[in-house]
Amino acid sequence: MNYKKIIRFFSILLFLWFSIHIIYTIIDGNKDEGKSADIAVILGTTVNTDGTLSERLEKRMECGLKLYKDGLVKKIIVSGGLGKEGFLEGDKMKEYLIEKGIPYSLIIVDNKGNNTTATVANAIQMRDSLHYNSVIVVSQYFHLTRTKMLFRKEGFENVSSVSPDYSEYRDFYSLFREFFAYYYDRLK
Repeated sequence: MNYKKIIRFFSILLFLWFSIHIIYTIIDGNKDEGKSADIAVILGTTVNTDGTLSERLEKRMECGLKLYKDGLVKKIIVSGGLGKEGFLEGDKMKEYLIEKGIPYSLIIVDNKGNNTTATVANAIQMRDSLHYNSVIVVSQYFHLTRTKMLFRKEGFENVSSVSPDYSEYRDFYSLFREFFAYYYDRLK
C-alpha cells in the first residue's frame, strides 16, 4: 500500500467536504425566502462595555425589527447570556426593540441563551406557552445553517432564517468554527 496516496486522497476528500459545506453555509445563510412565522428568535452577541449594542448585534436587531414591522412575525424572542462586559444581552436587546416601537408584551427575553444550543433548547421549551408553530431565526449568515439544524434535531421542522447584510473579517474564522460546531452538534 502506498500510504502517501491514501493520505493525499483523504486530504483532498476532506478539503472538498469542507469547501462544499462552507459554500452551502454561505448560500443557505444569505437566503431570505421572505417567509412569515409566528415568532422570530434573535440570537445575541456582544454588548459593548458602555452598554450599547455592538454593530453586529445592532444589525441583527434591525433585521428582527424589520420582520416585525413588515408583518412577518408576531412576537420576538431575544436570546443571549451575561457577557464579560457585564450586561445581559437579552435585556439590552429588548431595550433596543422597545425604543424602536415594538410593544413590551411582544418581546420575550431569554437571558440563559449562553450559546446556540441553549438558545434553541430554551426556545423549544417556550413553544407551548407562547403557542407558536413556526420560527424565523435571525443571526449572522454563517450561524444559521447550524441553528436551523439544531431546531430540526429537536423535531421542530417549520424553521427559516434571515441574516443582516453585514460582515466582518472575522467571518472567515467564524465560517471555519461553524464547520466543526455543526458536526459536533449534529453528532451529540
